[in-house]
Amino acid sequence: MSPSPARVFAALHAVRPPGETSPVMDRAVVIGGSVAGLLAARVVSDHAESVVIVERDDLREAGERPGVPQGTQLHALLPGGLLQLEHLFPGFRARAVARGAVEAPPATRRNYFDGRLKVVVPDDADSLTGTRPLLEGLIREQVLRLPNVKTVTARATGLVFDGAATTGVRLDVDGVPGVESGDLVVDAMGRSSRLSEWLEQAGWDQPVTRRMTVNLNYATALFRRRETNPGLTIALALNSPRMSSDVAGAAFFAVEGGRWMAMMAGYGDNRPGRTAEDFVRRLREQFPPEFGEVAGNELLGDVRTYRHADSRRRDYHAVRRFPAGLVSVGDAVASFNPVYGQGMTAAALHAACLSTYLRSGPDLGLPAHRFLALQKVVVDAAWSTSTSADLALPHVDGPYPRGYRFSSWVSRQIATATVTDVAIARRFSAVVSMREHPRSLATPGVILGALRANRGARRSGGGGRS
Repeated sequence: MSPSPARVFAALHAVRPPGETSPVMDRAVVIGGSVAGLLAARVVSDHAESVVIVERDDLREAGERPGVPQGTQLHALLPGGLLQLEHLFPGFRARAVARGAVEAPPATRRNYFDGRLKVVVPDDADSLTGTRPLLEGLIREQVLRLPNVKTVTARATGLVFDGAATTGVRLDVDGVPGVESGDLVVDAMGRSSRLSEWLEQAGWDQPVTRRMTVNLNYATALFRRRETNPGLTIALALNSPRMSSDVAGAAFFAVEGGRWMAMMAGYGDNRPGRTAEDFVRRLREQFPPEFGEVAGNELLGDVRTYRHADSRRRDYHAVRRFPAGLVSVGDAVASFNPVYGQGMTAAALHAACLSTYLRSGPDLGLPAHRFLALQKVVVDAAWSTSTSADLALPHVDGPYPRGYRFSSWVSRQIATATVTDVAIARRFSAVVSMREHPRSLATPGVILGALRANRGARRSGGGGRS
């Protein structure tokens, strides 16, 4: 009997690198040097004599990478992801703070839902805030210091197969073709991954790709952070569709360099904050006072915009004919509406799945079905959390899962209860930060508790703050 998703989640969060390396292969090749690829390389380094990361960008250069077009936007490292990074790189939090990242304990965070201030969960997990280049750069430094990891600046053009197994990656190095051989190939090519196409070209089955069109537009800007600003590290204000027709929400984080990074998002044809004037005006007029205080600071640089057309997932776990020696991680498997901040944390949990799989001493001559089964639990969790919320948007037209009407009603009750009830907010936070599986919310105790909290709030006339 397979373990429950909740037990799988708990086991993944307990995964730590082995005390001693246990090589099960000579060589591994990771295609892609973003967060998902770097974390995969870190895990595989414990089980391979050597690891090669193939990346188009020169990983020796610091700062923003051309291969991460959304790298200038607001990113969140959820507590579930921070826990995984601390396991993989002991002392990661301290090193990040030394570089300027900001620790964000519960008392310094504010969360609004439809304009109502949510209660604080005093014992909630800490967050860590910083720009994507800072966090990814620190991960990259740690990985590239490993003695058995090296990088190749090249473009991957295909896979090499020997019978039923993947044996390497075809490369283009400044117009010169080449091959990097490996006992295991890890696809970390992101949303634009061509793995599915390469499998079809080689006669293998393609995974079913599921998409949910969300048409999210978001804009990010940096402001000077002064000591006179509110004693906060994070503020988030989300609007349900019934509350706002053009602005889905806004957020600001304290980041390195004495700055605020602020974000505003809209759906469909709504593109709030495209200009500096519109960005500042909306923060001041359409959001709680803290947002106006941040917008009153000096704007640093231009407003950066980005469009996210859809959430998508490739169901590799369901492919009947899949080659041995091949796995896929991160956005190459599933990418979600970035409003929910799941990307880096999901990649970290994929790495935990890979670690669990390799530690079992697998036969790499067979397809990695055990890894794919573990990864499915993580993908299902993140997918259900984001898409259940997205389905409530007026411009999203499905596909709706069975029982959606009832499940969406339950979700609304729970989300509303997080405004006033600490216990419900604590459980909700654990799920959205990917520390617990979403099924932990679908229990009679949580649902009844949410109904009682909402009934009590209606009687007393509104929300509150603990």
